[in-house]
Amino acid sequence: MEYVKLGRSDLMVSRICLGCMGFGDAQKGMHSWTLSYEESKKIIKYALDKGINFFDTAMAYQGGTSEEFLGRAIQEYAHREDVIIATKFSNRTADDLARGVTVIEHIENCLNASLARLKMDYVDLYIYHSWDNNAPIEEVMEGLHRVIKQGKVRYIGISNCYAYQLAKANAYARSQGWEEFVSVQGHYNLIFREEEREMARLCREENIAMTPYSALASGRLAKKPGEQSKRMVEDQYAKGKYDASVDDDFKIIQRVEELAKKKEVSMTEISLAWLLTKVTSPVVGATKPHHIDGAVDAVYIQLTDLEQQYLEELYKPHALVGVMAEKK
Repeated sequence: MEYVKLGRSDLMVSRICLGCMGFGDAQKGMHSWTLSYEESKKIIKYALDKGINFFDTAMAYQGGTSEEFLGRAIQEYAHREDVIIATKFSNRTADDLARGVTVIEHIENCLNASLARLKMDYVDLYIYHSWDNNAPIEEVMEGLHRVIKQGKVRYIGISNCYAYQLAKANAYARSQGWEEFVSVQGHYNLIFREEEREMARLCREENIAMTPYSALASGRLAKKPGEQSKRMVEDQYAKGKYDASVDDDFKIIQRVEELAKKKEVSMTEISLAWLLTKVTSPVVGATKPHHIDGAVDAVYIQLTDLEQQYLEELYKPHALVGVMAEKK
């Protein structure tokens, strides 16, 4: 495994981040295809054995049970100081707003609950899961500054935002002498490249790490056109993110398949090798050991400039989907 600094932080992270959305009690969240603890810990241990030290979860994943499963497995198989743990906090609910819970109180409450589920004293990276227009960014940055000063968080990141919002947040933090976001987790892969419009340039210029989710387009970039998986069949949220542009995407996926055959590697390796030329550490989900094998092997695939261009040239602009579609 190769390791790299996460933006301007001193965190040395593996080039592959294991996404933990697939772990957790299927009865307590939005997904039906997640793994039990016994199955989850096997995948986490396998990732550790392969050199992955960067793990991403969230309070929203399966009612917090993803955090619980990750924390238990890390206690069982690793030393806390040897891993980089990222989790995310959600926005205030309507009930929180009605009860007058402040942004600063909310951040601390969410973090304390996550730490309890993880059975940890701190997280390495605390991520603002989605920009909230009901939460003044000044209060968000103050809340995050406070939990860093308490020693419960080492660095902060953000997910699901526009480039101008990230720039605005960091500019305000800088004006106060507070900590800035060192990473951004957006929706980015070979068939959804809208992050290249503005976010990618901002990150290059400001040394902000890109750690995108949906790195394999919910499995589409790992399978031949027409192949299915349990998640592709059952996950209506993931289906909705890609179905609208399936014809254009199909042609790109065919090129991934073609290049994989030429190099005698998997489609996963080609798709992630391309993404690794653009970002610091993609978040890759895994529910089987071979998912991790493909991701780790991708780190060592070298694509020529011509091969990258061949994969890229058919791309057409996409409308925003998922969480970002709600932020228009």
